[in-house]
Amino acid sequence: MYKSVVKQFPTLSSALVLTLIGLIGGVNSVSAQQEISVCQPPSAGEYLLLVISPTPDKQSQLRRALPNELKITTCKYLKDTVTRIGGFSKIDDANRWARYINNVVGLTAIITTRPKGVASTPPTTSNKPQKLGDGFAVLVDYFNHPEIADQVQQVVGGDVGFVSYGQRPYLLAVYTTNQKEAYRTLQTLSDHGFYAILVDSRKVLLLRSVVHLQ
Repeated sequence: MYKSVVKQFPTLSSALVLTLIGLIGGVNSVSAQQEISVCQPPSAGEYLLLVISPTPDKQSQLRRALPNELKITTCKYLKDTVTRIGGFSKIDDANRWARYINNVVGLTAIITTRPKGVASTPPTTSNKPQKLGDGFAVLVDYFNHPEIADQVQQVVGGDVGFVSYGQRPYLLAVYTTNQKEAYRTLQTLSDHGFYAILVDSRKVLLLRSVVHLQ
């Protein structure tokens, strides 16, 4: 009987050790998730990509597809975990890598430059939502002040729409098939201090073609 007890003791100890390892692993996993910092905005004149990559597998897949010389970090953009790829001085370079990530890795990258964090409140819409077609959309994240849409309209010299992209509301500054026009609009809005991003228009849901603010 004594031998029987002795034989069972290592088994019990191993179970306890495995349980403790599992608990520690779980705590470390939670801590790792909590340690993800908020994304740093780009420097003046810098273009960066934000790639939504919520899981470690997606992040690893993306990193394996990119060269080591790119500046890559994992961070929080609003409520999403994204991979931030910075260091581009030309929008053409950023766009080339955005296309590569979309075609090769299968993830969507947005281009932004000199963003300003803003809080947004979407305007009311009554139009039937519809997807935009092929081309480029320049979107603006906006303050909860009604004059922002008016300011964007003055900068772009035309009507401003209301859209959804990535389940978030944005003002639609420009929708075009002309890549150079999209680039110019993105740069102009950024120069005026707006949080502007350039995205694939096929992933944008048009909620209202013209925003009318009261």
